[in-house]
Amino acid sequence: MFEFFQINENPFTGVLFHAIGGLAAASFYIPYRKVKVWSWEIYWMIGGLFSWIIAPWLLAMLILPQTPQILSAASTSSIIWTFTFGLLWGVGGLTFGLTMRYLGIALGYSLALGISAVIGTLVPPLFKGELIQIAATGSGQVMLLGVFICISGIALSGKAGTSKQKELGDKEQSTNIAEFDFKKGLALALFSGVMSSFMAYAFAAGKPIADIALIQGSPAIWQNLPVLIVILAGGFVTNFIWCAFLATKNKSWSELYANDNKGSVNVSNKTSWSHQKTSFFNIMFCALAGLTWYMQFFFYGVGTTMMGAYEFSSWTLHMASIIVFSTLWGLALKEWRGASIATQTWNLSGLGVLILSMVVIGWGNTLAA
Repeated sequence: MFEFFQINENPFTGVLFHAIGGLAAASFYIPYRKVKVWSWEIYWMIGGLFSWIIAPWLLAMLILPQTPQILSAASTSSIIWTFTFGLLWGVGGLTFGLTMRYLGIALGYSLALGISAVIGTLVPPLFKGELIQIAATGSGQVMLLGVFICISGIALSGKAGTSKQKELGDKEQSTNIAEFDFKKGLALALFSGVMSSFMAYAFAAGKPIADIALIQGSPAIWQNLPVLIVILAGGFVTNFIWCAFLATKNKSWSELYANDNKGSVNVSNKTSWSHQKTSFFNIMFCALAGLTWYMQFFFYGVGTTMMGAYEFSSWTLHMASIIVFSTLWGLALKEWRGASIATQTWNLSGLGVLILSMVVIGWGNTLAA
């Protein structure tokens, strides 16, 4: 079933897998738009159960049945550090969802992922003392050029977003994004960007777990699946605690069993059937959103194994591909409706530069290989 993925190290193939992951990441929030009645904290929690617990275990067991043995053989320190970084990353994922809520897909992705791309890509090799050594090689210079081209593309996308905000204002923006709030969204985007970068550190901390997977016979391409289980478990804990707090504070737990009038329960058969139908479809949309969300890191983990010596550049590729596809979704959902031609030009320019950065990074990694 998975023979298609059994291919050798190839950076450009890795870029392709990162792009598929970016498409999944940019698309996961779309099913949430179909959820009715439920408050944000309820559908985010249900979706998270699928994305952070069910999907990681399900796919890992299907592809690597020895996953429990791999995790049991891992050292306590590697498990704790991987889980801890996942916990911190979960804070970023949590506020990232709020960023989408207040800024919309296009602007929210650009701002939050821009800072995450810089921190998550450059800090790990800098911390290890490898960045200067990498910059001294021709392949490293090409790869780093791709990283800075990506940053430029993100800056262009951010410019387009801020220009759009100035042109339309909060009132007109709210016609396209129900809860638009630029100041609140900007603060959340910056915080989310910093915390989201901990995913890159989590993968680094989980390297010993991946090594055990290789020792126990896992194909190299699947070595990160057990690592993802630990990382996402940390993310689930963070998000569950916050959503449970909000559900208690807002008294929204009742939405799981009440009708459209929050807090009341209608015992009539007609209303009961209507509620059951709504709940069923809500769960289906949350499951679709959660599974789609997980696929971003499924393909990220696959793509990382193919990037060679400069696998840390995977985070830039992941961020760039997410912004590319989120920009396309923003256009498809008419979030840029009413913006001037100049602003639309900034937006499309950012899109083109980001695509260029992915090609250049793939080229640099190929030279290194």
